[in-house]
Amino acid sequence: MMTEQLISLTDFWTLRENLPIVDARSEGEFAQSHTPGAINLPILNDAERVVVGTLYKEKGAEAATIKGFELVGPRFHQIQKEALTLFPEKKIILYCWRGGMRSQILSWLLGMVGFEVYRLKGGYKTYRTFTFTEVRKERKLLVLGGKTGVGKTILLKKLREKGEQVLDLECIANHKGSSFGSIGLPPQPTVEQFENLMAEQLMRFDPALPVWVENESRRIGRIILPDLFYALILKSYLIDIQKSDDERVVHIAEEYGNLPSEELIAAVNRLKKKLGGLRTQEAIEAILAGDHQAWIPNLLLYYDKTYEFDLARHEEGSTVTLDLGDKSIEDQLALLLKIKNQHDTKSTYQAH
Repeated sequence: MMTEQLISLTDFWTLRENLPIVDARSEGEFAQSHTPGAINLPILNDAERVVVGTLYKEKGAEAATIKGFELVGPRFHQIQKEALTLFPEKKIILYCWRGGMRSQILSWLLGMVGFEVYRLKGGYKTYRTFTFTEVRKERKLLVLGGKTGVGKTILLKKLREKGEQVLDLECIANHKGSSFGSIGLPPQPTVEQFENLMAEQLMRFDPALPVWVENESRRIGRIILPDLFYALILKSYLIDIQKSDDERVVHIAEEYGNLPSEELIAAVNRLKKKLGGLRTQEAIEAILAGDHQAWIPNLLLYYDKTYEFDLARHEEGSTVTLDLGDKSIEDQLALLLKIKNQHDTKSTYQAH
């Protein structure tokens, strides 16, 4: 006997802690974006969805519904078998685009083989409206700046371990924000999926406390940051970390030295116009020789110029310079947290 319960987005947050999520949309819609952790069980595939959608526009809901059943009917049993294999406990959360026909059909279909279904009211659109809004909210940021190689990513990781609220945008984007940024990382999410993943972290933070982020350009690989969030980075308090060129070269060599040389060379070639022919050739020869201390300084010349350009965009009077050279990681963190506390006190004082 079919058991279905319509749930709100508030119910969804709680129930998903223990139940699998099923996305009934087509494979193309799912690839574009979905709720993290969801499993795709399409009622209509991409081609069928076009057919039904066209019919809906031309002849109305009834004709589209009948066509939908005609297309999907012959594989009802396959969908049921797949669901029983994937979800032996027969308890799921389900959504389609708007919480309409596709999720209703799948809910009915699975109910016939004893599933307990919690169907999201308003569908994925409700979830996406929430994430779209969440990443565009005004909030307190503390921006970690500094030239390539000062170890911002490590500092963010260590700050998180200390219980700080940290949003690692490059980690979510699967890209380190440079020509070398995608090497050794999984494919980047779509912009929409990136916003979903970003919102999932932000919604867990206390809005009264600051969130640490890295000073990013508008683009991280193919990801474009939401305009309002990027504007927030530019006007927020920025800690510009300073370290010696030698320390930076050592750090980059540790980070990139073990990566495949052909991928490093491809990344250098992408910068050929910026570096010039001679520097590009010297860098490639050094990579092939395994001499990382030789090719990295050439690249820093380019990246340092880019960083100065990004730094100049930041709101005047909201930047503090912090020398973290030759200091242990614990000392570096202590100095960052000291600045955070001083800034918090100052902000509170100014607000009152």
